Amino acid sequence: MPQRHASPGPIMCLDIGSGTQDVLLYFPDREVENCPKLVLPAPAKVLAGRIRKTTAQGRAVHLHGCNMGGGFHSAMKAHLAAGLGFSCTRAAAFSVADDLLALSATGVSIREDCPEGAQQLLAADYDPEFWERALFALGLPRPALVTACVQDHGFHPGQSNRRGRFVLWEKLLHEADGHPESLLYQEVPACFTRLIDLQKCIGGGPVADTGAAAVLGALFEPSVRQHAAVRGLTLVNIGNSHTVAFLVHQGRIWGVYEHHTGLLDGPRLWDHLTRFRGATLSFEEIFDDRGHGTMRLDLPETAMGFADTLVIGPRRRLLEGYGVEFPAPGGDMMLTGSFGLVEGLRLRNQL
Repeated sequence: MPQRHASPGPIMCLDIGSGTQDVLLYFPDREVENCPKLVLPAPAKVLAGRIRKTTAQGRAVHLHGCNMGGGFHSAMKAHLAAGLGFSCTRAAAFSVADDLLALSATGVSIREDCPEGAQQLLAADYDPEFWERALFALGLPRPALVTACVQDHGFHPGQSNRRGRFVLWEKLLHEADGHPESLLYQEVPACFTRLIDLQKCIGGGPVADTGAAAVLGALFEPSVRQHAAVRGLTLVNIGNSHTVAFLVHQGRIWGVYEHHTGLLDGPRLWDHLTRFRGATLSFEEIFDDRGHGTMRLDLPETAMGFADTLVIGPRRRLLEGYGVEFPAPGGDMMLTGSFGLVEGLRLRNQL
């Protein structure tokens, strides 16, 4: 276990989703309400806008950089459909597909040099130069540490990425005793190629999956932490792309459910959660429905069935009217993942 040490300066925490990137500049010696916060468009959304602008100009695109979130794919497909060239460096190509041979067959060329006349665009979840300029313009100091989280399905040759990703949660429950701070990685598992590139971009700081950061963010709120210590709660994070639910009690996770938000509505999600708690929802049902799966351990009696349900995430209103609570960790629900990175550092005695 790392020894506790005083932070030498502010910590920049980024939760990089498919719709927004939510940023907290955390000063350990300040009230959290006085720490600067930003909710900005996700880097993939910004890149998509730049691709569409280049399409309108009738120019080819050359993507360079590294592996990042794929929220620009529809803009790329529209660019190709317009009969315009689209190329990537090998490193940036993994933002589009894990199988580069299959990618080449779609009309995307993989080359290290920029074709003449093409518009060069950067693929990266975190651009150090952008953040240096932004912090300077805002009159804010450089962070002593940058930590970040993204959604990473992982690269799992020979098997479904949806199935491969769920191994993340299986290991959490079976090998890490359900402690979510174990998923704040200083050494990233090799399969999580997006997290590996993200960690390089931020300068080597710890990184996490957004699902782990969400549950940690809820536990950042003292009232939620105290509630979960006394009786179990179901914490649901309804993101723009993924919905993840956790059964939380006494500082650990006892079960995980993960699906794609676009395939859910309120009644369907509520039915899934009810059966998830009651052990009548199978992994196969969710996986066959194009989700990731579900898994839970034998639940302790002190958890009282995990009946209390707390909902966070930008699409949390999906469960409005179902008798759930909508907490705002740190006073700002959109910063839940960023607060979760702080909580993970605290639990790992790194704050």
